[in-house]
Amino acid sequence: MTKNYLKLQFYSLPRNQAFARDAVAAFCLELNPSLSDLSDVKTAVSEAVTNCTVHAYRGNLGLVTVECEVEDDKLHIKISDTGKGIPDVAKAVQPFYTSLPSDERSGMGFTIMQTFMDEFSVNSIQGEGTVVYMSKSFSKDVENA
Repeated sequence: MTKNYLKLQFYSLPRNQAFARDAVAAFCLELNPSLSDLSDVKTAVSEAVTNCTVHAYRGNLGLVTVECEVEDDKLHIKISDTGKGIPDVAKAVQPFYTSLPSDERSGMGFTIMQTFMDEFSVNSIQGEGTVVYMSKSFSKDVENA
């Protein structure tokens, strides 16, 4: 299989979360994902884009960039913003941690991304933004190969 690449850039508007989720899902269809794997990817992307909208820009308009690459049987996803950044990434990725408890946030976004994807990491610099890297492998169905 040849490599394939996708780059999307859009405003941090809540209505763009579904667009990003569906675009990435359509992009990875060439990997012939199961419905469960497709759902995992869509959920992880939705959580990452939601974080950009809610936390990075906090009601201000900013850009969210989604980049995807297919390589062999693996989907790589990079979602980035140029928002406020995360002061303590190690703390932020802990289950149930939220920087906005008054907004009734569950603090499970990063945990969901980690659970649904095979690889996950976060890099952030205060005042410059955050980048989330995720990857998922799609195993070939041996019986149907």
